Amino acid sequence: MSDRSEWSLSAPRKLTFDAPVTALHVRVVGGTVNVVGTDTGPASLHLSEIEGPPLAVSLHNGVLSIAYEDLPWQGFLKLLDRKGWQRTAHITLTVPTETRAEVGTVHAAAVVSGLSGRTEVRGISGDSTLVGLTGEVRADTVSGSVEAQSLGGRLRFNSVSGELTVIDGTSPAVKADSISGNMVLDIAPTATPADLHLNTVSGGIAIRLPDPANVAVDAQTTSGQLSNAFDDLTVDGSPWGGPWGAWACPGGTGGKITGTLGTMCGRLKATSISGAIAVLRRPSTEEGAPPGGPTAPTGPDGAPEPAVPRPHEPTDPPQASPSDKKVL
Repeated sequence: MSDRSEWSLSAPRKLTFDAPVTALHVRVVGGTVNVVGTDTGPASLHLSEIEGPPLAVSLHNGVLSIAYEDLPWQGFLKLLDRKGWQRTAHITLTVPTETRAEVGTVHAAAVVSGLSGRTEVRGISGDSTLVGLTGEVRADTVSGSVEAQSLGGRLRFNSVSGELTVIDGTSPAVKADSISGNMVLDIAPTATPADLHLNTVSGGIAIRLPDPANVAVDAQTTSGQLSNAFDDLTVDGSPWGGPWGAWACPGGTGGKITGTLGTMCGRLKATSISGAIAVLRRPSTEEGAPPGGPTAPTGPDGAPEPAVPRPHEPTDPPQASPSDKKVL
């Protein structure tokens, strides 16, 4: 590899970086971006396909940048000139686990896995998948969905209509805001109390808590439907909550779910104006779950496989079984 620290890539190419990489900045339009953290080997880049202007790659003072010169990070979500969207790149990056990553896409699919440094993802309509990140995570999107699995650090999410799905959630804190995007969170049992703040205008919120759960619950909607699967929680202060078991109000009249589960070490605050809110119970054991948790896909030689874009499928909120829910 050349000693230079800058490259212009207009055709498929592989690069291996001998110099240390401590931070990663990626800004692309269409295609796929796959970032994999590893504890072995130097950082590398594999550009498997590209259409449109060349990508500018640079490595300076530990910061590896892959971007178009006319695509700034600041104000990235305000980039609405669709004439500049006719470009595609399929990129796989392998970087040290502790790397800090900033990934920005317009309509490209992004997958980030195995990092312990701070991760920031911004997108307009592209979907993002975040797996096994242990550092702090921030995800901003306009209409793209964000799926997070087995995150160990704090999660901050902002969207207009994009959906948030958290699978096997272990984050100590989640703060999520949207206008019309739905939020579906499946919280795993952890030793650290969860601090969850979820807010949306017209989107629905479904959160599944472990049983037993140690959390103080305050969930309210102005005109949406309420569903509750815990006997110890009160729905809208009504005597039909509590000892009568879980119930749902299908009329969509709004109200609140409040109460304490366990030792009240954690906190759940969820609000919506017209969206439905469901507080559901997570089974104590998950059938069919892999014993080792999620891992990044690899090829026959052990190298990470490029991300494969998949069509977005709306996620239905988990539903309480008929035996666990009474309807008024």
